[in-house]
Parts: sequence; C-alpha cells; structure tokens
Amino acid sequence: MKSTITREEAFALLRKYNKEPFHIQHALTVEGTMRWFARELGYAEDEEYWGITGLLHDIDFELYPEQHCQKAPELLRGGGVSEEMIYSVCSHGYGICCELEPKHEMEKVLFAVDELTGLIGAAVKMRPSKSVMDLQVSSLKKKFKDKKFAAGCSRDVIRLGAERLGWSLEELMEKTILAMRSCEASIQNFMASCDFAGA
Repeated sequence: MKSTITREEAFALLRKYNKEPFHIQHALTVEGTMRWFARELGYAEDEEYWGITGLLHDIDFELYPEQHCQKAPELLRGGGVSEEMIYSVCSHGYGICCELEPKHEMEKVLFAVDELTGLIGAAVKMRPSKSVMDLQVSSLKKKFKDKKFAAGCSRDVIRLGAERLGWSLEELMEKTILAMRSCEASIQNFMASCDFAGA
C-alpha cells in the first residue's frame, strides 16, 4: 500500500477544506493512532499510507457534513489521491454514510478507532490531567457505558469495529489508548504553534 501523495501534500489538502481546530486535531489524532497501529500490527512499511489515510479520513466533514464520504472522492481526486486510498478513506463510513466495506486490516482499524478516538478525547477533557497518559481502560469502559456521555460517538460502530478485527472491546480500547499516548505530545505542540485564525 503506497501513497501517491506526500504527507506534506496531504496536510495541505486537509487544510484546504478544514479550518476548525477541532477537526484538524481529530485528523492528526487519527493519523498518529493509525501510524502506531501500522507499526504494532506488522505493517511498518505501510505506515505512511495508514497515517495519510487517517489524516484525510474526514476531509469532507467540516464543509459537507450531510454528504460525508460522498463528497470525499471528488476532493481527494483533486488532490492527487489514489483510488485505493479513496476507497480506504470512504470505507470508514460503512453502514452510516457509505456502502464501501472495510476489507483490508488497515480499513478495519480506521473504522474501529475513528469513533473511539473521539470518545477517548472527550473522556480526557474531563480528567484533571487533560491527558490520555493516565487514562485507564476501566475508566474508559465506564464512559462507554454511559450513553449520555459523548453521545455523538457511536458505541455500535466501536463494538462492530472490534468484532471485525477479531478483538475484544477491551483490547481495542487498550490498544487505542496506547496509540493516542504515542502522539499526544506532538499533536499538542503542533496545535499550540498554529495560528488557525490566520490560516
């Protein structure tokens, strides 16, 4: 799996359609998480592809929320993204806003962790440390069971994502927490250094 665009080109493409810090931070979080999973699951040679797919997965969501995963192919093709990666990006919306099924392990990971990173991010905001570094699976499971907490993060998608990977829900949570720990500091530093108002 090889990317047809560089990481720098991918980030410029993301910024073309996304201005909100929240969406940029989510894209970077999913990118970092996907890079960790690529290394962890034995796909280190494909880390760039996994990361760029994670970075671009919500490219159309800020401007076209009602056409999520429908508008993405057009935006991605315009940026020189391969059809293979376009499929990977869109498959994360399987059963919600897209009928492209996640097939490769990378696509299954993206499907599973996208919603979960959102839930973990919301849980972290409630912590005194504001950090994923001291978040434990037991604490996350309580938030997961509380349907009112971060209600926009689909528990069904997270459960289905774990099933598709052949993992327990706990295993998915544990791995995703570790993945987010691996990139938290660099993302925080990057976000702090950006002038989004002037971008």
